[in-house]
Amino acid sequence: MIKRIFLLLTFILQFSFLKAGIVVLNGLSHTYKVENGKVYKGKIALENTSSQPQNVKIFLQDFSYKSDGTINYSTPHTNDRTNIDWIKFNTNLVTLKGKEKTEIYYEITIPNKISEPGSYWSVIMVEPVEDIKPNDNKQGVNITSIVRYAIQVITDFDTEKAKPDLKFESVKIDKEEGIKVAKIAIANNGNLYCKPSATLEIYNRKNGAKIGTFTSLEMGLLPHTSKSFPIDISKVPPDKYNAVIIATDENENAFALNVELEIKND
Repeated sequence: MIKRIFLLLTFILQFSFLKAGIVVLNGLSHTYKVENGKVYKGKIALENTSSQPQNVKIFLQDFSYKSDGTINYSTPHTNDRTNIDWIKFNTNLVTLKGKEKTEIYYEITIPNKISEPGSYWSVIMVEPVEDIKPNDNKQGVNITSIVRYAIQVITDFDTEKAKPDLKFESVKIDKEEGIKVAKIAIANNGNLYCKPSATLEIYNRKNGAKIGTFTSLEMGLLPHTSKSFPIDISKVPPDKYNAVIIATDENENAFALNVELEIKND
């Protein structure tokens, strides 16, 4: 059910974008393991699914998020671990004919010296714009934005000397579409991007018997950001429990916390 919720949210987020006719074909997260002074190349594959021509502009922004759902797209250099200055495009504006596909190429030039190991990132914004039309009231032209898509570009430097540092911010029991969900807020206080998942082990408070083990989806977590990891616990009867929360990243680094959990009868 949690997977279906995420798929539904993804569909909702993308639907208005698809109405514009432009889709990104090769993913919304590009990750590179980089070295000093090296140049890395990437591309963004786009398709205009409509029958009408569509202008698309490409630009960079800084990016962060919090477990309360806040997402912040900010001007360049507001993030002290930005890699915006390293990224250059072959074009910032492209026009796709109806049903046409194209590729936008970019290069990442890593500085000869980076002060700290870990992850650096920004997002490439892909924004369809209306046809350029003359302005009847002013000289020049107007470009009206429609919707935009964010593609993360993450560069990991000297990862042997960097690590994530996962911390639990909060545990809340909520209800989504009639389903009881444990929302585990996890922050990455380290300096390396990781992809953790949260596991909830629930035990009977009286006799210590294990009620069950429940796991969230894996999600990416940038340094100094946090996310809420939802876990479906609809099969657990209302009661007071002891629980162990375990956050595990893709390298099997684990962080655990003992909590008391109360599931109420709504």
